[in-house]
This record gives sequence, structure tokens and C-alpha cells, in this order.
Amino acid sequence: MNRDSIKGRWIILSWEQVYDDGRIVRPMGTELEGFIEYSDYGMFCVVAKKDRAKFTTGGQWNASDAEKAEAYNSYLTYAGDYEVNGDTITHKVRYSIFPNWVGGSQLRNAEFDGKVLTLTARLEEGTSEARTARLSWKRAVAAS
Repeated sequence: MNRDSIKGRWIILSWEQVYDDGRIVRPMGTELEGFIEYSDYGMFCVVAKKDRAKFTTGGQWNASDAEKAEAYNSYLTYAGDYEVNGDTITHKVRYSIFPNWVGGSQLRNAEFDGKVLTLTARLEEGTSEARTARLSWKRAVAAS
């Protein structure tokens, strides 16, 4: 695997977190929208819960804190540069909805079976919340 082999847009298929204690959690449920795109300019990832709730108490700046929290919990985005070293893709985060990710790196183990690109990462290793996050993607087909 190298930069050229993963270039392009990949559509999200699934996102699950498999905890060491056996729990399986789907952070945004089973109905997702979004993509990850790799290009000469860097990478961009957006994942959203399908059919996100609209604000009913205001607009983007003055909706209730509860509605804004739900919007935050149903949307993930980050962007930056990336490197490919064998089966490891390193996302160098420059922009993110999560402020603590900015300036850091997200390491992903990559597997490609010819149809599905699966990116996995170990989270919170050594704690009771240790788990493997697994996101699966299919290559987007250009519209004709």
C-alpha cells in the first residue's frame, strides 16, 4: 500500500468499536454518511450519523446546548497531511472538530481486500475502555 494506491475518495460503510471486554459499540449507529479522501494535497475525513436532527431551539449559534451537543456527537471531521508506511497510514491532524487532535497524529492500520478499505486503531490501551476502532470504506465511483 502507498499514497498512490489509496488516492481518491472512499465512502463510509461502517464504524464500530470492539472493546476488550466484548462490548461492540457503534458510536453513530448503523446508518452513516461521509467519506475519507486522500489526495496530493492531504486527507480529509467526515463521518456523520444519517438523518441528523435539525435544531428546533435556534440556529447554529443560539440553539440550546443540548442540541449543539447532539450535533457534535453525530458528526466527526478532521483534515491534514498523511503518510503511508506499509500497512500503516498516519493522519497528521491540522484541523479537527476535536481540538485535542490538532497538531497530533492518528495512526491507522490499513487493510484492503480489493473492495473494502478497513482502517483500525487501538484506543485507550491499558484501561478498562481499551478497544479497537474499525472503520470500513468503499472506493467512490465517479458520477458520469
